[in-house]
Order: sequence, then C-alpha cells, then structure tokens
Amino acid sequence: MNKITLLLASVLSLSAFAHDYKVGAITVDHPWARATPGPVKNSAAFMSFDNKGAADKLVSVTGDVAKEIQIHSMVTESGVMKMREVTSIDVPANGKAELKPGGFHIMLIGLKEGLKEGEKFPLKLKFEKAGEVTVTVVTEKMPGMDHSEHKH
Repeated sequence: MNKITLLLASVLSLSAFAHDYKVGAITVDHPWARATPGPVKNSAAFMSFDNKGAADKLVSVTGDVAKEIQIHSMVTESGVMKMREVTSIDVPANGKAELKPGGFHIMLIGLKEGLKEGEKFPLKLKFEKAGEVTVTVVTEKMPGMDHSEHKH
C-alpha cells in the first residue's frame, strides 16, 4: 500500500467511529443512553448540540427503542427535583445546548428490552429549522453505577 492509500484507510476507519452528526448548522455530539439494571423499562438519552447558525429548537425525537419518547427537563420545586415533558429545547444562535443527567434529556419510556452497555439504537431528531437527522445512540454505564469495589 502506498502512503495515500494508508492515510485514506485510517481516515475512513476513524470516521466509522465518529460520534457526531451534522444537520444544517447544528452538530450533534456524543449521543448516549443510560444502561438499565435488570428489568428496568425506562431510560434516558443525552447528547450535545453545537449550533453555528441562527437560533433553532429540537422539536421532536422518534424511534422504535421504546413505546414512548419524550423531551424532558428537570426542575426543582420546593427543593424536590421533578421531570417535566417539554415541547422543545432551544439551541441558541452560535451557541450550545446540552442534554445531560440532571438537566434536559430524552426520556425513553417502555423500553422493549432493557439497555445493556455497548448496545446501539437509532433516534431521529427533528429541529425546527435545521431539519431531521438520525443518530446512533450508544448505551453506556452511568458513572458511579459500578459497585464492584464494595465488599458484601
């Protein structure tokens, strides 16, 4: 193999593992979901949006991994954290929006099966202006979920 072929092969293999997606002016980075312990039938998906254009909104998320998929926020009322379904998430002009534990997230309700670490599934994101993009969500273990260091 010559150097150009080798370089091209290495670039293509890296892109196969790319964890970001582009739609319009928005880059969707690192879509992941929480692995579920045992028979748990609900989970949440997280990712970040980097917008290089005008203000936009995430207006819907669809997929067949769960019976229902909702966009949620976390709010504190009287010192208690509560989840609330929202109709959209603002993605500011030339800014970022992050879906993360304890904040905005995509709720996966009524999973067909629990999510095991390493599993992947598609979700279709629809933005008001940028349009639609299908991302591959990778199931990851939540930090702090490994209790193997505990003695019983």
